[in-house]
Amino acid sequence: MPIAEKTAEEANAIEAEPTWEIAHLFPYQGAWSEDEYLALDTNHLVEFDHGYLEVLPMPGILHQRIVLYLYRVLWAFVTTKSLGEALTAPLPVQLWSQKYREPDILFFSTAGRPQPTDKYAIHPDLVMEVVSPDDPDRDYVKKRAEYARAGIPEYWIVDALQKRITVLTLAAEEYEMFGEFTPGMRAASQLLPGFSLAVDDVLAAAD
Repeated sequence: MPIAEKTAEEANAIEAEPTWEIAHLFPYQGAWSEDEYLALDTNHLVEFDHGYLEVLPMPGILHQRIVLYLYRVLWAFVTTKSLGEALTAPLPVQLWSQKYREPDILFFSTAGRPQPTDKYAIHPDLVMEVVSPDDPDRDYVKKRAEYARAGIPEYWIVDALQKRITVLTLAAEEYEMFGEFTPGMRAASQLLPGFSLAVDDVLAAAD
């Protein structure tokens, strides 16, 4: 009796199988070391939390346009004034032992700039996150608490969907509101006097 051919659904199911032989070469969730995380070669944004990897969604066009606009303006300001260096993800930042994030945009004062051979950065003076629509609480709640614990002096939350920029500054061990800026206003920094962005220009950058 001839063997029946596989249905299209069965063939697709087989094709959708992960390459388990490759997958088993990597540690299980919860068993990753910091060295293994830092040696991971991928074009995805991957963050690390005490042995666990968190693979972030690939950024969309709106996200990319806003990030690049923010970076260009910040880079021009800090470079012209010789204040330090502005960088963007992907760049692992160690918040504390066994905990890494990859902020969208970072500013380091001249004294705290990462070295070219560093595998990761520490102690940014300012970070910016463009809110991810899939999980706003990641930026508003989780990262707010984590960046405060890490002692990052200033945190910008840029929310294109809500059309606002929230600027938080560190007071003791928690962030307090420096300003919430909406269309028609300029979002300003406490850490970098003179640095500001028109909210309308940030939103227009996504078009």
